[in-house]
Amino acid sequence: MFKRPSFKKSSLKTFSFFLGFATVVWVLVQFSKTYTQLIEVPLKYINAPLDKSISDERPDHVDLQIQDNGFSIYYYRIFNPQLTIDLSRAQETENNLVYQLENHLTEIEEQLKIDLEKSRIIQDEIVIPFQFKKEKMVKVLPNIEVNYAVGYSADQPVRLKPDSIRVSGPEKIIDSIITVPTKSIQLNKVNNDLEGSVKIDTSNLGMLSFYENSVKYFQPVSKFTEGSAEVPVDVINIPEGLNLAYFPKTVIVYYQVNLKEFDKVSASDFRVVCDYKSISEGDDYMLAQIEEKPKFVNNLRLNERRIQFVIKR
Repeated sequence: MFKRPSFKKSSLKTFSFFLGFATVVWVLVQFSKTYTQLIEVPLKYINAPLDKSISDERPDHVDLQIQDNGFSIYYYRIFNPQLTIDLSRAQETENNLVYQLENHLTEIEEQLKIDLEKSRIIQDEIVIPFQFKKEKMVKVLPNIEVNYAVGYSADQPVRLKPDSIRVSGPEKIIDSIITVPTKSIQLNKVNNDLEGSVKIDTSNLGMLSFYENSVKYFQPVSKFTEGSAEVPVDVINIPEGLNLAYFPKTVIVYYQVNLKEFDKVSASDFRVVCDYKSISEGDDYMLAQIEEKPKFVNNLRLNERRIQFVIKR
């Protein structure tokens, strides 16, 4: 009868040890050898001239031909160090900034931790296209939602200071920018004067430079009350000779007003009209709307907008 060969556990452990040891030795030998590899080194630009906008078509890497042992090459493959280019040290031509790499070899060696006697950068220079920036003042729009506490409101909208900021950038982009919003904020249960600062929303405007990153906002907030006034309905544009009867003849105008201004409001300050020309065929009613009101009242509404009518023959 055939017997399967048996292996002692100690023999298996010994085999595994020597196999692992041999593998480690092989890896060390291979990594100790000298290799030549071409590696892309990413570029980071700093200190761009304030009067220039760097093109998106600028080079994003240089090619480094590295001659070193496998450990160093593996390091570059894994960690991929970047090269920082100081544009304040570049030479300016008509439409480009030219950074001569050969003039900055010591800095490059320190940044990349390489020996350029053994390795070399394929490019001699980096050419960075630019556009001269254009400046203009741009209106800032508040993106601020205010929810007042019960009994409070404001006569005026939220104001910004400054309400316009200086912006610079490529001419094509600058010419297309008319306004820029603030970051969106929401203020709830407001019962005091508003005052604070909010950042400018520069999303998707990375090509532009903003001389102000934030603006201040303010708004006087006061105690408000609701008032009402009974106002006659005035029908306009009635055809000559048409005998029109309508009802109701008066409506109630509800409004909100600063408590300090409450006594200044009277029914004669309002005018409610219906335009006969706006009636659609088949309708038996007109829509009332407020034509005149005091400047310092807001949140107006009518108790009745539909004004019924009949034509007498």
